[in-house]
Amino acid sequence: MVQMVSSPSSSPVTITVSSGGNGAGSAIRSLGLSSPGPRSPLSNNGSNPTMRSRRASSGGGAGRYSSEPKDESGEASSGHVRYTVHIPPTPDHQPTSTSRSGISGEDNGAKHDIKLDRSYISGTIFTGGFNSVTRGHVIDVSDDGPNAVAKSMGMVCKMRGCDGKALLGESRMPCECGFRICRECYQECLGSGGGGGRCPGCKEAYRELGDEDEEEEEEEGESEAEDRALPLPKMRRGQRLSMVRSFKAVNHPPEFDHTRWLYETKGTYGYGNAVWPKDGYGGGGGGGEFGINGFEDPPDFGEKNRRPLTRKVSVSQAILSPYRLLIVIRLVALGFFLAWRIRHPNHDAMWLWGLSITCELWFAFSWLLDQLPKLCPVSRLTDLSVLKDRFESPSARNPKGRSDLPGIDVFVSSTDPDKEPPLVTANTILSILAVDYPVEKLACYLSDDGGSLLTFEALAETASFARVWVPFCRKHDIEPRNPEAYFGQKRDFLRNKVRLDFVRERRRVKREYDEFKVRINSLPESIRRRSDAYNAHEELRAKRRQMEMGGTLAEQVKVAKATWMSEGAHWPGTWASMEADHSRGDHAGIIQAMLAPPNSEPVMGTEADDETLIDMTGVDVRLPMLVYVSREKRPGYDHNKKAGAMNALVRTSAIMSNGPFILNLDCDHYVYNSSALREGMCFMLDRGGDRICYVQFPQRFEGIDPSDRYANHNTVFFDVSMRALDGLQGPMYVGTGCIFRRIALYGFSPPRATEHVGWFGRHKIKLFLRKPKEKSSALLDDEDGEIESLLMPKRFGSSTAFAASIPVAEYQGRLLQEAQQQGQGQGRPAGALAVPREPLDAATVAEAISVVSCFYEDRTEWGRRVGWIYGSVTEDVVTGYRMHNRGWRSVYCVTRRDAFRGTAPINLTDRLHQVLRWATGSVEIFFSRNNALFASRRMKFLQRVAYFNVGMYPFTSVFLLVYCTLPAASLFSGQFIVKSLSAAFLVFLLVITVTLCLLAMLEIRWSGITLHEWWRNEQFWLIGGTSAHPAAVMQGMLKVVAGVDISFNLTSKPTAAEDGDEEEAFAELYAVKWSFLMVPPITIMMVNAIAIAVGTARTMYSEYPRWSRLVGGVFFSFWVLCHLYPFAKGLMGRRGRGGHHLKRWEEVKDPAELLKRIEVFLHRWLGGPRCRKKQRNDVSGEVGNVMAECERRDSMRPEAMDGGSSNKGDEGGVDEEDAHRVFEEMSKRGIEAMAATIMYMSVVRL
Repeated sequence: MVQMVSSPSSSPVTITVSSGGNGAGSAIRSLGLSSPGPRSPLSNNGSNPTMRSRRASSGGGAGRYSSEPKDESGEASSGHVRYTVHIPPTPDHQPTSTSRSGISGEDNGAKHDIKLDRSYISGTIFTGGFNSVTRGHVIDVSDDGPNAVAKSMGMVCKMRGCDGKALLGESRMPCECGFRICRECYQECLGSGGGGGRCPGCKEAYRELGDEDEEEEEEEGESEAEDRALPLPKMRRGQRLSMVRSFKAVNHPPEFDHTRWLYETKGTYGYGNAVWPKDGYGGGGGGGEFGINGFEDPPDFGEKNRRPLTRKVSVSQAILSPYRLLIVIRLVALGFFLAWRIRHPNHDAMWLWGLSITCELWFAFSWLLDQLPKLCPVSRLTDLSVLKDRFESPSARNPKGRSDLPGIDVFVSSTDPDKEPPLVTANTILSILAVDYPVEKLACYLSDDGGSLLTFEALAETASFARVWVPFCRKHDIEPRNPEAYFGQKRDFLRNKVRLDFVRERRRVKREYDEFKVRINSLPESIRRRSDAYNAHEELRAKRRQMEMGGTLAEQVKVAKATWMSEGAHWPGTWASMEADHSRGDHAGIIQAMLAPPNSEPVMGTEADDETLIDMTGVDVRLPMLVYVSREKRPGYDHNKKAGAMNALVRTSAIMSNGPFILNLDCDHYVYNSSALREGMCFMLDRGGDRICYVQFPQRFEGIDPSDRYANHNTVFFDVSMRALDGLQGPMYVGTGCIFRRIALYGFSPPRATEHVGWFGRHKIKLFLRKPKEKSSALLDDEDGEIESLLMPKRFGSSTAFAASIPVAEYQGRLLQEAQQQGQGQGRPAGALAVPREPLDAATVAEAISVVSCFYEDRTEWGRRVGWIYGSVTEDVVTGYRMHNRGWRSVYCVTRRDAFRGTAPINLTDRLHQVLRWATGSVEIFFSRNNALFASRRMKFLQRVAYFNVGMYPFTSVFLLVYCTLPAASLFSGQFIVKSLSAAFLVFLLVITVTLCLLAMLEIRWSGITLHEWWRNEQFWLIGGTSAHPAAVMQGMLKVVAGVDISFNLTSKPTAAEDGDEEEAFAELYAVKWSFLMVPPITIMMVNAIAIAVGTARTMYSEYPRWSRLVGGVFFSFWVLCHLYPFAKGLMGRRGRGGHHLKRWEEVKDPAELLKRIEVFLHRWLGGPRCRKKQRNDVSGEVGNVMAECERRDSMRPEAMDGGSSNKGDEGGVDEEDAHRVFEEMSKRGIEAMAATIMYMSVVRL
């Protein structure tokens, strides 16, 4: 699929656009939304012969996808359309200027401009990359593909193989039967019948389209052209790309002239220019109740614009004041306690006293770092009704009431479909497509970092199912809009539903979703079988070709084991055989628009028929743009994991849709609240919102066991720490569920910032970073603009289209002029974003292919200052830190209904590895220049303390390990950390403990968490601190000192269990997966348990017992064991609490299966792969002998000799009595006690 060439960067390369299937293809007119950046027009010649609709009768077997068929020479066939595209320069060859990629067609040596269409864009896979041909592979659209959405809208011609715009309206239908047909097909039908062709639908003779209809169509075309968006002013070369002047250039007005736009588009003027129509369009006659001449009184817009979108709610002083007072009291008590401990050493055990006082000093310092940022917790509320009134209601500048909200690009990241099931990703995409946000302002991008055909075809199936699911959600106001979560709810689904057709349509959609799941789950096997069949066919062809060239059948023929798409073409991404140019780290870049950008006007659905499953009358059936992106990967390049994939999406979306705001989600985090995006935008668009770089939502999880054994909900962090940070400079970025301001990701500073100087940042200096320059310095500004324009490729790369999109994104993300405070920057006029945007064309997608190439980021600031920051496994924290360090603020948005929900690993081993990854990233932050000690003065003091604690907390594990072994050491040695349990020591200990408990209760009050959640967090703090955190410190030190790279495996995402299957839902909770991280906690538990027994026995049988030392040692050992109880419970696996928690041994009918399970269990516990082979064979052979002996004894039973049934069941099996007999027999044969115990455990609990 990818042809390697060695051409210079300045030479044009060919895009080959080929038809799929049997060669039927079409190119039709453009209908869609676009990239807002300035582009060269694609066509000036509307009568280009190469773009006339080419239709042919389709044969059978047309696939859903197609790509370029190749002949034996590997070249494209002569029937292809070729376009010329300039590939961006390589890092080794940087030209002085990089031109915008353009596309022009060739036909018999003559170049023609080409006008492309929305269906062409949505039906083409674009591939390319470094030193390779950029290709566009046209897809043969079928009725069940993604473009079926457009067909169901009644907008597209129904002729097979044609996607032209149908003649709409009863007066313009050429036939009374209502068969939808475009003008070109209609004229062909007329020509084929000798001037009196027949309708393909009813087979009746056509009436010829009259002159009146043609005039109506021309008038409609003129009105559409007039209503098209005015082009944004182009930037002159060398203009300074500052955030002050935005996109303004020479000879352009200082702001967008909306009055002129209204005049040129024949729009209705608002209040203050003429009169205000009662329906937004004028009309009416005579006075009456509608005022003068049928027009109502003008509304009052001033009050609406003054109402705030958000408000901050502080915690009640009745809770906050005692909370702060207790922090001070505990701090003072800790100071007196540590001073007393230092002045009263235990001379009998100085080593014990020295270790304990060192650990206690560190714990006090760590507690202070954790507690200080919690002094100012706040809560925030939003008002969605004000958002709707301000941005989606008719106004003086927006008379038609179109949505004036800015666009949002949603990023979904996926890497491995084996660990991230495609069904989970598909449900996330469906929840995004159905959100309550203007359809034309939303675009969804899926990043498939593995380049898997499975993910690609699953996304295509998702786009097809979305045409049913999304209108169903809009019609009946469904929540949540994830079909798996919605249909899996155990509640009354008829609540608050009043439509009579709801039950019937829900049943139909549920049936359709079940079929959709079957198709998704069968895709891996379908792809494998298809690929095997095509590969076998290729081998036969190669054999035949070899025989024709004189070879023999004995000679082997090497044929690449390719992965094939459904229409018989090679998949350009990763193959299962991992061939060259088709492996996970070596494949071309791929972009496919699964759903084209929608029209700016709503498109209402039709009644239920053969094509539409439900009645969509009065429901907007448009779908947001959906794009599949797989960035290019090549050996020798550092692709920077998730951060690199997110930066590739930033560049791709900037060229294709350029939404000024970005929402990023993991593939297992779906939209639980369809209004979540609107609530986030309330903060961005409210007064002062231009200083907000991102809005972070809390993470909520599903599928967690009811007891939350391993603190997976993490509510103490999300509801306590993050809310407290919201009262400072804002919460940290936690990797998902976050709405970004695009220009903040580009590394720009906020319009205003505050520098904090002096002790604890008590003195503040206001900075206006976007203050306009004086006119006298115009020459200096031009010189600075020239310098900055030359630095643009170094900062953002060589794409001029991307550079042109930056000021556009900045302008669209501005506040309204009415909401902007006086003298604090520039705003945009109301209604500036309510105009239609330019269509998306093939040149734009070809440019997007160039910015996802593997070499694009070389010699740029991507990953260092721009986009997601590289160099840490916790790129999310570092990215948020850099924004706060530049003076930006962030906001924590806690909605009444959870905004997003995801999954979390409930298995102990997976949870520990997740914590290990987070802690390792924190150690990397501590040893890097992202340490908060080097923060700028624009970061608040307490915010700096919070970020410093992020890098420091893993080092607490070193002291925690020592402190958890001190009680055992005390019990073994008979000494204690103090010489005696004096009254002063007990009083200090009591005060410290009581204040800690009171602080916890007050945190529970103002945060809304429960005592159970707080205690689970305390338990897992000790579990993680003695297992994952020490390993993270070691790995971080190795990376810093020795340069050892750190790699982590992707956490597996659990799939949804069947309805009512509780055992399957929590099966991972009881699975025991051995990990080296378990060694320290197991050692601590065993040492403390043995120490309690030894200390108790020594004291009881001592001639002079010292009960005070025993009580102190036992108390602290018991404290350690209580915190490690969930860990010990996880090691035990399943417990016999009834049949549904234990896999019953009556299910094991075959003794050979039992023997195999026992052997696997013994192999795991006796050393795994490092165990000596002889030991495994001896134990396994002994188990086999024991089982044979048991079977021989069973055959001698009277029941067996009489033919009666035993207590094992009619079919035979192994019960608990057999387990006891096996255990006794193994004990008699002298096998070591540990093996016998493991044998017994395996038989009873396997």
